[in-house]
Amino acid sequence: MKAHKESQLLICVYGVDQAYLQSNHTEYFCLYKDIGLLLLFFFSFDILGFRQAQTMAFAVDEINRNSKLLPNISLGYSLYDSCSDLGISFRAALSMTSGRGEPFQLNESCYGYPPVLAIVGDSSSTRSIAISSIVSLYSYFSTCSCLSDRMQFPSFFRTIPSDAFQVRAMLQILRRFGWTWIGLLISDDDYGRHAAHSFQSDLAQSGGGCLAYLEVLPWEKNVAALQRIVGIMKKSTSRVVIVFAPESNIERNKYDTVVKQNLTGLQWMASEAWTAAKVLHTPSYMPFLAGTLGIAIRRGEIPGLRNFLLTIRPETIGSQDSPLTEFLDLSNLRSEYNVYKAVYALAHALQDMLQCVPGSGPFKGQSCANLQRIAPWQLLYYLGRVNFTTNFGDQVSFDENGDALPIYDVMNWMWHPDGSTEVKNMGEVKELASKVDHLILDEDKIFWNFESKKPPKSVCSERCPPGTRMARKKGEPVCCFDCIPCSEGKVSNGTDSTECISCPDDFWSSPQHDHCVPKSMEFLSYLEPLGISLTTASLSGALLCTVVIGVFTYHRTTPVVRANNSELSFLLLLSLKLCFLCSLLFIGQPRLWTCKLRHAAFGISFVLCVSCILVKTMVVLAVFKTSKPGGSGSLKWFGAMQQRGTVVFLTLIQAAICTTWLVSSSPTPHKNTQYHNDKIIVECLVGSTVGFGILLGYIGLLAVISFMLAFLARNLPDNFNEAKFITFSMIVFCAVWIAFIPAYINSPGKYADAVEVFAILASSFGLLLALFGPKCFIILLKPEKNTKKALMGRGKPRS
Repeated sequence: MKAHKESQLLICVYGVDQAYLQSNHTEYFCLYKDIGLLLLFFFSFDILGFRQAQTMAFAVDEINRNSKLLPNISLGYSLYDSCSDLGISFRAALSMTSGRGEPFQLNESCYGYPPVLAIVGDSSSTRSIAISSIVSLYSYFSTCSCLSDRMQFPSFFRTIPSDAFQVRAMLQILRRFGWTWIGLLISDDDYGRHAAHSFQSDLAQSGGGCLAYLEVLPWEKNVAALQRIVGIMKKSTSRVVIVFAPESNIERNKYDTVVKQNLTGLQWMASEAWTAAKVLHTPSYMPFLAGTLGIAIRRGEIPGLRNFLLTIRPETIGSQDSPLTEFLDLSNLRSEYNVYKAVYALAHALQDMLQCVPGSGPFKGQSCANLQRIAPWQLLYYLGRVNFTTNFGDQVSFDENGDALPIYDVMNWMWHPDGSTEVKNMGEVKELASKVDHLILDEDKIFWNFESKKPPKSVCSERCPPGTRMARKKGEPVCCFDCIPCSEGKVSNGTDSTECISCPDDFWSSPQHDHCVPKSMEFLSYLEPLGISLTTASLSGALLCTVVIGVFTYHRTTPVVRANNSELSFLLLLSLKLCFLCSLLFIGQPRLWTCKLRHAAFGISFVLCVSCILVKTMVVLAVFKTSKPGGSGSLKWFGAMQQRGTVVFLTLIQAAICTTWLVSSSPTPHKNTQYHNDKIIVECLVGSTVGFGILLGYIGLLAVISFMLAFLARNLPDNFNEAKFITFSMIVFCAVWIAFIPAYINSPGKYADAVEVFAILASSFGLLLALFGPKCFIILLKPEKNTKKALMGRGKPRS
């Protein structure tokens, strides 16, 4: 007892065990005659409800013995047994708030109806909703998220987190184990319906899963309804079942059907209302319910409570069926801890109210509350600003909706080898200062009631791996989908991608379609077999030209070499060597300089070659005409200087064509993506097709003129006649390039370059073999014919 109290507040006692409480706690009924304050407490008086009531009495007693909290003030209380009935709770609240309750008369100075400032209770959300609609209510156990609506319940506070946070806590657990396909069972009351609404809303908002089914559990035993629900659960592919229902609804007959139909292989999740339902901890239920994960109210410790309970007379506790052992088991104080915090929150609110300094108060005119005329709304003001820490270390305060700081314990139903059961704490989930929900879970110690001893999978469809996209199944929830492989050129680099993304232009999808890879660059490479073959042929042709030049140089004084205009022969061999070498510019990755140089080098080399052939043909004709009796002597007008000048002039014309082409519309390298989707064809664009056409046309014109002149000289005497070899070489040359044009046009990518290289090499080899093959044969293998006499012998004219 606090001594020398100047004023005293009354919390009167009504209801069950009134005589006992009055006889054993008479010190609570000291009352200053001018002051009255009544706090009502509603409990359902089973064995645990009675312990909650005694916890309230202990808290009041502890506060009254605390000289620092509410000095000179004594608190009392009034208890009402709600009998788990809405009507009884409602009538009790109305009778006290209307002033029609039983008047107090503890002594000659204490008589009347004290005002009701706060009602603590009830454990039922439905009863709290009904009572809060007409009076101020402060609950220790009602969790319905609807009670956070300040428009409907402006004076409601609670020390237990709302179901809105409980739902978020469960979603944290679902996300931790990847459970997205969920079955939901709810009770047919405000608690179940609002929990279902919050769960569906948060589940849809987070996109973290879908409901496989939602079923309402009947309050009364209804075998047909229960069999139907169990049948749905058996058919469903969901392996996780969440149950939002009070313990009174989770009674034996609800699970009898589960046992009878052998509904195993499910992971149960319990709401806080039945996490600690010991009625289910029996050997018959454990094969089905062992491993259950549950959300539980924060456990606390209340020092001194056990000694206080030991002072209670045993006959007041309940029937003889209720052991004294359960009443004194304080290892798992959860609802009692909330009652304890509720009483202390009210005491701290009163403490703050009494410490108000007139002139600095929070009310109109900076006034303070009058102790003799305290209004409920004044107490609510201070209650909303309560902030203290319990002896257990938990902070107690309320947000703008009257909700306590959200924190839950995560429980696991363990089934030991000896058959015993235990509900063990495996972690906690709480809301951080940043409003982010944080889950701490000791996963390695969780008991899983499965053969694998691991968390089950509960998904409607397996996750789509990278390289695929999700395709919704028509008429089914969003969690049910097919995994469709990404099409060519598109990728998805994450799991459960909703769409495939197109790769950039220079990239293509990998074989697994999980990332973009650079497209392969295709061109006529020196490293591939085709490129190697053409390179070898080109170098072989150039080498062969060098060999012929060496043979002609070594045998330059012989009649065959001297008779065939050795200067033009050497120039022709040099031009042929350039033709062979220029083909190398068409092999390898096209660059700007190779694109510009390849066609210019090709055009000039071949014009130089054909010009030499043309001049040789003209020389042959001139020599023959001069050697005939009565010849015209035209050879003197076509001497060495004229021959060189003609070759240079004809070559300069091609050089001018190439220069004009390169200046006006130069060939450039180009990455062509039209031929193949997965590769880039690197090619040289000719720039101006007109310029390219003139270049080829000029070569063709000179070749045709050479062919015509050689054809006219085909009947000259064999011993002097080189025209037949020129004719044959021009036929080969023209045939190759005539065939080149359609082959080049119809060949894609690198094969167009290969066709052009082949045409260069074929025509070059044709000219080299046709013009110099017979001469080298005579020089090397028939030296007896390499004489002036053999060459001057008269041949027969050809018909």
